[in-house]
Amino acid sequence: MTYCLAMRLNAGLIFASDSRTSAGVDNISIYSKMHRFETQPDRLIVLLSAGNLATTQAVVNQLNRDLDNPEVEHDLNSFSNLDELTGYVGEISSEVQVAQSDQAEQSAFTASFILGGQIQGHPPDVFLVYPQGNHIAASQDKPFLQIGETKYGKPILDRIIQPDSDMEHAARCALVSMDASMRSNLSIGPPIELFMYQADTINQFRRLRFEQDDPFLTETSRAWTDGLDALFAYLPRFEWEPKA
Repeated sequence: MTYCLAMRLNAGLIFASDSRTSAGVDNISIYSKMHRFETQPDRLIVLLSAGNLATTQAVVNQLNRDLDNPEVEHDLNSFSNLDELTGYVGEISSEVQVAQSDQAEQSAFTASFILGGQIQGHPPDVFLVYPQGNHIAASQDKPFLQIGETKYGKPILDRIIQPDSDMEHAARCALVSMDASMRSNLSIGPPIELFMYQADTINQFRRLRFEQDDPFLTETSRAWTDGLDALFAYLPRFEWEPKA
């Protein structure tokens, strides 16, 4: 299992992902689920992946092969907008899933993706690519997207993230969302990768990696837990309780 999220803010884009693909007493595998592609200088493209590892790796490898092959009709550089580019990624994902399985077993090879970035002259955006290959974009009402094990990290995003959230505020929220997911599901775990992109800067970004014992990640988790404990003192009392 995995957990990845992306935010589309007025100020830019935030991406976050864990790196655990399996968990057990003696079986933990770690693979990065965040991929930035070396494209033309007029665009920045980031892909987050969740699902069958063979499928996600095959999709990423195909995207890179297309970039290196001048004879292909389409690659990540050949589209003028992100919506069409996302459709191309969805087509590759569908083709890979079919190639790796027969119709009776195809569900075992499913994968989903979040694609985001910016092409110069267009606003930054993020899209969720479903296993079937179709996709949706983030919206003003819901400026974030998630894939993988989403339920544990969603409540904090629902309460905090707005389109006008500033980048650092949103990035901390992404880490708290990750922390909530890690606490509730052992199949989600570090290293945690965080990608922050300021709108209209194309190839200027921050990419951070937090190991399990990273002091910043540990302090963020501790501060969030302590803050929740303190907030309980301010919740309304039942009518039979003494006033605080």
